[in-house]
Amino acid sequence: MTQAQRARIDFPSRIGVWWASETWSMPDAQEVAREIEALGFGSLFLPEVTGKECLTQSAAFLAATQRLVVGTGIANIHVRVPSAAETGARTLTALYPGRFVLGLGVSHGPLVERGLGGVYQKPLATMREYLDRMAAVPEQIEPGVGRPPRLLAALGPKMIELSGTHADGAHPYLVTPEQTRVTRDILGPEKWIVSEQAVAIGSTDDDQLRRAHAHLDVYSGLPNYRNSWLRQGFDESDLVRGGSDRLARGVVGMGSVDSAAKAVTAHLEAGADHVVLQVLGDNPMADPRPALRELAGALGLN
Repeated sequence: MTQAQRARIDFPSRIGVWWASETWSMPDAQEVAREIEALGFGSLFLPEVTGKECLTQSAAFLAATQRLVVGTGIANIHVRVPSAAETGARTLTALYPGRFVLGLGVSHGPLVERGLGGVYQKPLATMREYLDRMAAVPEQIEPGVGRPPRLLAALGPKMIELSGTHADGAHPYLVTPEQTRVTRDILGPEKWIVSEQAVAIGSTDDDQLRRAHAHLDVYSGLPNYRNSWLRQGFDESDLVRGGSDRLARGVVGMGSVDSAAKAVTAHLEAGADHVVLQVLGDNPMADPRPALRELAGALGLN
């Protein structure tokens, strides 16, 4: 499948970065984005939980860089109405053709109901209706731009299927390379797959495991991820708070820099078009640059 036959995303390289910068001042975060680009990474994907609004952040990162693709990983559909998501994405696409990706997700019941005061209903039906309403936005909004590239945070088979029929592909998160392969098998060759891979490098094995378990702590309490891991071959004994050591080693690249780099490229070998690596530091918004400088060399980016 050629680039012209699918939604346009002009990744400068096949490996990017996933980074939460919500506690950073935007000028400082823009400096990080510029170095990510200079190191040879092809993208910067950012989350949206209950902090900063992700489309505004995306605009700032796009303005600060020259070729870096910026994606939302993910924009929470409970934060904005469908027309706002569509028109905001069209505006960024009009200004930065080929450089913006709208990743969308249904989030999680506890986050939506406690954090946002919303109502969490059937995820698949909710997402399908949301996408249909986005598609109904008239063409005279940013005429000629067309539908911006959009990916779904898809873990289960039905949501993966929806990412192929109603979107341009999937953004799997906290999955093994084998799950990336399953996603490719469901979607076929025509759709984008941008897989996330967390990595913990440096220090001792115990410290790397500590960071991996801390990273998994919140996710291990969310049904969507628990069900996803069970489908991926883990079992109930792995679903303790923070995950078992087996789960941590299965979804987080650890060991040497080269070992962590191999965990990233394994998703490419399994069928991903692009992989975004997430550096695990002492907190979710730690500066990723020291690790990225090492990983860029191991990944052959510079």
